[in-house]
Amino acid sequence: MRYGKHSPKLAEYSLNQSSTAMQIKNDMLYTLPASFYRWQVFGLLVSGLLFVWLSRNEQLDWTISNYWFDTASQSFPWQNNDWLDLINHRLLKLVVIICTVLALFWGIYRRNPRLIVTMLLIGIGPLVVGMLKAVSAHSCPWDLLEYGGKAMSFPLFGSTPAFPGPGRCFPGGHASSGFALMALFFLFYPQRPHLAYWCWIGGIACGMLMGFGQIMRGAHFLSHNLWAGWWVWFSQLAVYWWVSSYCSRKTR
Repeated sequence: MRYGKHSPKLAEYSLNQSSTAMQIKNDMLYTLPASFYRWQVFGLLVSGLLFVWLSRNEQLDWTISNYWFDTASQSFPWQNNDWLDLINHRLLKLVVIICTVLALFWGIYRRNPRLIVTMLLIGIGPLVVGMLKAVSAHSCPWDLLEYGGKAMSFPLFGSTPAFPGPGRCFPGGHASSGFALMALFFLFYPQRPHLAYWCWIGGIACGMLMGFGQIMRGAHFLSHNLWAGWWVWFSQLAVYWWVSSYCSRKTR
């Protein structure tokens, strides 16, 4: 990873300034200032506390999911909807995976470290969420007693009941594929900061959209998706900080 030919150390410069436009090349892996990470940690703490509060009794989760549940048939009518399953659950996720893999190989071919790292970050978020899901005792809504299943429900930090069901449903894995697109922020930030923030917002919107489709089907609660987004961004920030700091030390 290299810095601009007139800049021995990129960390000495401020990003997105006219004075650094020539120093930051399109393929360069750059470091972000400590102030950026301080604000991100603050945002994660605030949002994390908010999500904990929302998850304390799952009242909001139940209110939203109840709207999509049919008490007469004791099922979620949209659970097996062909279009919702095909477009939201399968196609969108497949598009994200294919585009990410193609961009990763293109970055390797072009020896573009920023593109390579960004595509790897897109994969990091769902991987972390998948690992958390694998050890989760929380079952999906359609498995719960209240929704025609056999599993017993319990809040986020509540005691695990005698019959928690199959579990492995928290955080929301499918939504994490959409939230993973927040990593595009790191690709565009130096030259096009406005586009970078729009990509970040777009990743949140995509994750919420994909997650809401799963809520309609009875596959997840709202809190499952909110926490998926939290863990995706946290993991992307942590990995980018570590990789960029390591590469910065190696080039000094």
